[in-house]
Amino acid sequence: MNMSKILYITSNPKSVEQSYSLTVGEAFLEEYKKLNPNDEIINLDLYKTYVPYIDEDVFNAWGKLSQGTDFNSLSEEEKKKVSGIDKLTDQFIDADKYVFVTPLWNFGFPPIMKAYIDTICIAKKTFKYTENGPVGLLHGRKALHIQASGSVFSEGDYSQFEHGNSHMKTILNFVGITDIETILVEGIAQMPDKAEEIKNNSILKAKEVASRF
Repeated sequence: MNMSKILYITSNPKSVEQSYSLTVGEAFLEEYKKLNPNDEIINLDLYKTYVPYIDEDVFNAWGKLSQGTDFNSLSEEEKKKVSGIDKLTDQFIDADKYVFVTPLWNFGFPPIMKAYIDTICIAKKTFKYTENGPVGLLHGRKALHIQASGSVFSEGDYSQFEHGNSHMKTILNFVGITDIETILVEGIAQMPDKAEEIKNNSILKAKEVASRF
């Protein structure tokens, strides 16, 4: 029996009880574990993970390494940041399936998720440059994005402002992942009287997606 490695990536500082996206994510995980008890699931809470920002230290280190400088000759801060990025990149490459769980903040996902995405878009590792432009290297993988938002952004006048799920799909396609499912838990603040119904319908969809993920 083939076993899969799932990377369950969350970027929400709230507890599961306080978060619609995490609640739906937990429902997905519970159902998936039932159906795939032998699969390995790695939980990556980005708010409890060292996610280096790409900054001056990182660019300096990459520049030195590209010129043949030995890793041990880097400054301690450069070594720490480059090692942290490499660790996250390699962990991502090593997985078969990905579940991203995010709230929609100010039309996009939390900044810690953007910092994480910067660690998984690495030339020669997750994509390569060709004469025809960049090509993703992570083919044959699956991904699910669970996103919660106070308003409805999937349709209507506000759809143009949604840059969370659309950004996520763009990034995943960029690195070669095209089998992408989406669960949008939306309209909770806009329709508070329907919040429980929205949550329960999203949980049902999460369980349905888990049955074929």
